Amino acid sequence: MFGRGRDPEEAEAEVAAQVAKEQGYGGQSMVAPLRRVLVQEPAPPRAADDHVRFGYPRPVDHAKAVAEHRAFCEQLEAVGIEIVRQPVAEAGALDAIFVYDPSMVTDEGAIIGRPGKAVRRSETASAADLYRELEIPILAEVEGPGVLEMGDLFWIDEHTLAAGEGFRTNGAALDELQIRLQPLGVDIIRVSLPYWHGPEECLHLLSLISPIDDKLAVAYLPLLSTTFVALLHAAGWQFIPVPDEEFATQGANVLALAPRKVLALSGNPVTRQRLEAAGCEVLVYIGDEISHNRGGGPTCLTRPLLRDVAAAIPIDEA
Repeated sequence: MFGRGRDPEEAEAEVAAQVAKEQGYGGQSMVAPLRRVLVQEPAPPRAADDHVRFGYPRPVDHAKAVAEHRAFCEQLEAVGIEIVRQPVAEAGALDAIFVYDPSMVTDEGAIIGRPGKAVRRSETASAADLYRELEIPILAEVEGPGVLEMGDLFWIDEHTLAAGEGFRTNGAALDELQIRLQPLGVDIIRVSLPYWHGPEECLHLLSLISPIDDKLAVAYLPLLSTTFVALLHAAGWQFIPVPDEEFATQGANVLALAPRKVLALSGNPVTRQRLEAAGCEVLVYIGDEISHNRGGGPTCLTRPLLRDVAAAIPIDEA
């Protein structure tokens, strides 16, 4: 960090925050104020039964999806977040709307994954092309036999990344990812994911837990690893539990716009009440088509490019 012409007296976190703002990407956090985000408009279906290939419960309503997605983006823009739009994917690429999964952004550049869901493999090339256009360096691209979907990655802090290991992310990819992240001073903690309903209805780690502030997360605890929960508890984390009846409707998937300011999917009143009781400002969006039908929440629909970690640095550390 200090090789960039910065004053060596500055705190490392302060330097990282300033560099991120200058370059337009970075912020190894899931709760620092969101400043710049990547989205992708829904791709049209190619055939009437495309939803079967993707495991959706019903055929897609494309017009409704486009309208919901436009309203979703307007909510982000209304709170001052810059929207970067990735070109619409080819017809039939229905999951491409979930831009969180194909790639991740670190303080030093992007890492391109390799989806475990085979019908999503083409999405990584589009992500890489856009990063080049945005002049965001690509640090690595995961190759087979590794598979890595970023919905399995959870920043515990700027130097610690939890990684769910299951059907969509495997040990080979995490071995490679650790090698790539080690020079950044980042360690990976592996978290075993549940079998649930099998590979066709798998869960990402972020299907089960979403950070909403420093050491505070909304979570569906019954499916989280006991070891992982104990580790977070030991580090001082607290949890807002999602009730059983709201797990299937993405209650555990919320997007932190800033500490204790979140965007959540409508239809989860108990989770919302619990978030508000914890001092959170909760914005909601309608996602009958883009979320409920496709099994992905607001985190899935966004790829954070820049989080303002400077705004989240405690005064005594700045």
